Formats: sequence, C-alpha cells, structure tokens
Amino acid sequence: MSITPPKFPLNDRFRGFLPVVVDVETGGFDCIRHALLEIAAAPIEFDENGQLAVGQIHSTHVIPFEGSEIDPKSLEVTGIDISHPFRDAKQERAALDHIFAPIRQAAKRNNCTRAILVGHNASFDLGFLNAAVARVGHKRNPFHPFSTLDTVTLAAMAYGQTVLSKAVMAAGMTWNNGDAHSAVYDTERTAQLFCKIVNGWGKTL
Repeated sequence: MSITPPKFPLNDRFRGFLPVVVDVETGGFDCIRHALLEIAAAPIEFDENGQLAVGQIHSTHVIPFEGSEIDPKSLEVTGIDISHPFRDAKQERAALDHIFAPIRQAAKRNNCTRAILVGHNASFDLGFLNAAVARVGHKRNPFHPFSTLDTVTLAAMAYGQTVLSKAVMAAGMTWNNGDAHSAVYDTERTAQLFCKIVNGWGKTL
C-alpha cells in the first residue's frame, strides 16, 4: 500500500536530515563488549498543521551477538529476560533491517538525504547502533555516522532538566516508572519531548 507524501516534507527543516528518535536497551555500557538487547525507533514528521509529530514506532528485541557480555545489573534495570520464550528476538542483521527499512521509507517520503539520530544521551544509542552495523557489515545504514540531536541538551535549555523522566514531567507530560527502560516507552517519551521543545522554539514552552 502506498503512503501519501506529507503535506509539509521535512527536507528543509534539519538541513536535509530526517530526525529519528532511537532508544536501545543493552547488556551494559560498552558498545563493543556488551550486547544490544532491544531497539526502537520513531521517525519525526510534520503533521497536517505543519507541527512536528511522532511517527510510527518500530521496535524489536535482539539476540545477543556471539561472544557478547551481559551485566546482570543491566538486566535488573531493564527487566529484560533474554531467555523468555515469547521474547521473539531477532539476530542483529535482521533487527537492523527491521528498523532501517521504514526509516529509509520515511526519509524518501520527506525528500531527506538521510536520517539523524535523536536520543536522550544520543551518543550512547548511536554507539551501540554503529557497533551493530559494523559487526554485521550492514551497507544500508540510513543514519548519519556521528551527528546527533540530543534531548539532554534541549531539555537543559528549555526546562533546566537533564534526566529524561524529570524533563518529560517538566514539559507537562506524564511519566510511568513501571514502563521506563523499555525501548518503546523511552522512544515514545523522548520523541514527544523533542517535538514539544522544537515546536515551542521561540514561544512559551
């Protein structure tokens, strides 16, 4: 089924880049040693009123790559059970294909040259993404290899907050600790925060 091109394509808003909010859940802090366990991504597009809005979120659980390490403390934080029979995890290559395909479609739909990763502490998410791309030799990564848009900086500017939960609440949105540290939930809230700040630029936030 074909998708109707947006009324307001994003190609002129962010220097030809399509903002895509990404959150990863991992087995630790080292993108080389620790496993990528979950990834979610949401393209940001203009709505019918020319305001930034959160697009469809795409997500998948990921099978730890061979030889990877997993810190049990990370699993305590995320609540991920890598042995759960209904986890429906994908190998890294298939997981990246699952995430990248709709992003490339959104970039094309908005006449954008490529995607730019938006994240809360974006370098962390980009590091794990780039490490996975390198491990599987993926040749169709739609993301800029090092440029990012970081909601830590934006939230500090707009609300004086750098912690995601506090920034979300300062922006007038709700936060549920029980849902936090899920890639989908954190992506959704980060995306909403990004749209709220950018849409409110030059206005009263």
